[in-house]
Amino acid sequence: MLDDIYNARILALAADIPRLGRLPAPGASASKHSKLCGSTVTVDLATEGDTVTDFAHDVKACALGQAASSLMARHAVGASADELRALRETVRRMLKEGGPAPVGKFADFAVLEPVRDFKARHASTLLTFDAVVDALDQIAAGKEAVPA
Repeated sequence: MLDDIYNARILALAADIPRLGRLPAPGASASKHSKLCGSTVTVDLATEGDTVTDFAHDVKACALGQAASSLMARHAVGASADELRALRETVRRMLKEGGPAPVGKFADFAVLEPVRDFKARHASTLLTFDAVVDALDQIAAGKEAVPA
């Protein structure tokens, strides 16, 4: 059964994580930690308007957290805040509620679908999604606080 989640594609993504490191001047940063497995993901985002223009992350996670982070790094730049929030919700539903896998421009994330059968692995898989949404929320709050 574990072979289903630690398949060749997951392991390849975990071994090749783009955009590692930190941004020199991010619009926001967010860290998420899984108490269950000890994984931590820190995300830095820069945006222009509602679109992510730069992304970097520090990933100290298991293979599933690494694979999810690798996918996020490949798809975040150019995506809108609404798209990334919807992606997080789709992946959460896919894992926790048996919902459908992401489609369209985020179809690559379907590789995470077998994780649904391993509840203990959900938290580490969702870290990068939660960190991205947290950073987006910080950016949105900052924009709301600026007087017009």
